[in-house]
Formats: sequence, C-alpha cells, structure tokens
Amino acid sequence: MSQKTEPTPTPDREIVLSRVYDAPRELVWEAWTNPKHVVNWWGPNGFTTTIEKMDFRVGGVWKHVMRGPDGANYPNKSVFREIVPFQRIAYSHGGGREDGPGASFDAIWTFEAVSATQTRLTGRLVFRTPEDRDFVVKEFGAVEGGKQTLGRLAEHLPTMTPLKEFAVSRVFNAPRELVWKAWTEVGQLQQWFGPKGFTTPTCKLELKVGGIYHYCLRSADGHELWGKWVFVEIVPPEKLVVISSFSDAQGGVTRHPMAPIWPLETYSTMTLTESGGKTTLTLRWLPYRPTDEEREKFDSNHPSMQQGWGGTLDRLEAHFAKA
Repeated sequence: MSQKTEPTPTPDREIVLSRVYDAPRELVWEAWTNPKHVVNWWGPNGFTTTIEKMDFRVGGVWKHVMRGPDGANYPNKSVFREIVPFQRIAYSHGGGREDGPGASFDAIWTFEAVSATQTRLTGRLVFRTPEDRDFVVKEFGAVEGGKQTLGRLAEHLPTMTPLKEFAVSRVFNAPRELVWKAWTEVGQLQQWFGPKGFTTPTCKLELKVGGIYHYCLRSADGHELWGKWVFVEIVPPEKLVVISSFSDAQGGVTRHPMAPIWPLETYSTMTLTESGGKTTLTLRWLPYRPTDEEREKFDSNHPSMQQGWGGTLDRLEAHFAKA
C-alpha cells in the first residue's frame, strides 16, 4: 500500500464510469486483479486484450495490448500507485506527451460493497488537460467504450467461482474496549496470541494503516514460526482489517513452512460488537489473489483452521478470566 492518491476534483479533465454488479466485492476485485480474468472482459465490445505483464504491487508495471475489431493494436503501459485490498486501485497510464494526446492520465478505481451480494465499481480517469480528455472522448469514444467494458465485466462475473470465506466467532465475558486492547497492545498479545502450547516471545506492533504486526510463535520444543500482518483498516474499538502472511525473522513474506501451496497472503477482518457487557468477536478470512491450487488448499483446510483458532480463542478467554 502507499499514501492515498486523490487528484484535485477537475470535472473538465475527468471521465467517470460506474456500475453496480450483482456480485460480492471480493469477486469483482478478483476479476479486476487476476490476469486470467482481466483478458476476458477488458476493453470495449469486439476488442481482445493480451497481457504482457501485470505486476500487481505498488510500483509494479502493467503492460497490455488491446486489439480492435479492425485488427489495430493499442499498446498500454501503467504503473500502480496505490493498492488497498478489496477497496481501491490507483495507477498512472502512459509516459508523457510523446505518447500522444490523451495517453497520459491517472486512474482510480474504487470497490464499494453496496451489500453482501452487490458491488459498486467506480473508475475515475483524470487527464492532464481538458483538451486531452475531449480528444479521447471524440477520437476513441472513451465514454461509450468504458461503459461497454463495464458491461463485459457484468457478463464475465457469473462465470467465476466465488471465494469461500472461513469464519469463527466467540462471545467473551468482557467489554469491547478490553477485547480491543487484547488485540492491539503488545504486552497483552504476548500473553495469549497463538495456538495452545506456543508462546509469543517476540512481536512488533505498529497500529496504523500500513503498519505491521510482526511476531514469532515458539513451540515447547523450541520450533519457531514467524508471521506478519499489514494493517489495511483500523476502526477502534470495532474493526481491524489486515493482510496476513507467514514471514521470516526479518519481516519478509514467506510461504507456509509446512504447506507450500497455502495462499501466500490472506485477507482477514476482525469485528467486535458489545451487548450487555459481553463482546462478540468474529474473524473472517479470504485467500488474497490465490491461484486455483491455493484456493483449493485454503478451502480444504477450514476444519484445521477451526481447530487452531478455537484453541487460540480459548487462550484469549482464559486471559480475560485472569484479569
């Protein structure tokens, strides 16, 4: 992730496209970010798209060629400037004036969950000058072409298989503020975090968007497992959203040490609701941009995840009982 990219509102230099889809936000995100899906819908009616490179990370390059019905090729190059998982993508297209009028613009795409089964996708393209914007509208039919592109996405989404969420919930006899602190203070995390039989001798916590929780889990026989969260959203004391992964001692993202086809990263949401002095904690996970093999592995491991997190939440419950 990077600092939020938000160009100054300039209606005379903008094209804004928006559509609501009958699909969950996670599925629309996958359709936009997975090259195997992008090639099936990107571009106006009658166009095909070949992706040469899609390095989906901040600073990564996206190169693709759109081929029109008349056989003409339209090379494109963009650099990703901001990525907020399942929420927002920003990139800069083109390299400068030498690319021709209208070739250089900034794009921001937002993914809004209208409901659990509907998503509003909005694209905002900001050109350098009003003349550049008018040129692509007149010469290339950019507005109508954009609408057709979003229409092709609507046709593709029903062909995709939705991600399967893993969820676990527990009611604690503790106020929400206390449960929140147990998840966000190093001294408390070290007392309960991890499966039964493990300790957390080392952890580093930066509770801010883009910050990390980097930790070590140590078994009774001295075996160590490192993990990392990157905070995506923080709403005290209600919600934490993180990208989680296995890690090395230096904080680099690594594969699962015992399951190399486990998703490299997962998207996790924790919510806390309070009623009558008790707090309901709900944890939800989705594989983040998985391969087909990683998705299958994640789905098949739901029972073991239930067991592992059940033990961890037992430790949290015991932690509150001592307070």
